[in-house]
Order: sequence, then structure tokens, then C-alpha cells
Amino acid sequence: MATTPRRPANPKDAAEALFRPAKKVIAPAVERPAIPNTKELVSIKIDSDVLAHFQAHGPGWQDRINDALRAAMKDAG
Repeated sequence: MATTPRRPANPKDAAEALFRPAKKVIAPAVERPAIPNTKELVSIKIDSDVLAHFQAHGPGWQDRINDALRAAMKDAG
């Protein structure tokens, strides 16, 4: 039974083995239970005129956008 050497005998093969990318183990995503009434940071693209409309009434524009989205969600069913 032929055995392969643990180290490459050829210097070129040894060098290539050193610079071969390591295989990364990807950890499974941890799904956390949702906490009621919490807000989550997201990034969305909104037309500038829509954003200006909500920002024109001063601070709290993000809450107003959230309220508008919630109303649309209830209307959709």
C-alpha cells in the first residue's frame, strides 16, 4: 500500500501548499426571537420628495414614516 508523504517533497508544491487559501467554516446564522415593540435599524431607498415631505414637519419624521407604513400594512390586510 502506497503512502503519500505528509509534507510535499517538491519545493514548488510545498510553497503552493503554504499559500493555498484556508477553507473558512461559515457559522450558521443565529435567529433570535423577536422582542415585541422594538425597532430595527434598516437601510431603504426613498424618493427625495417623499423624504422631504416627512422631514418638513420637523423631528419625528422616522416615526411618521413608520406610522404611514403601519397604516399601509393594515390596509393591505
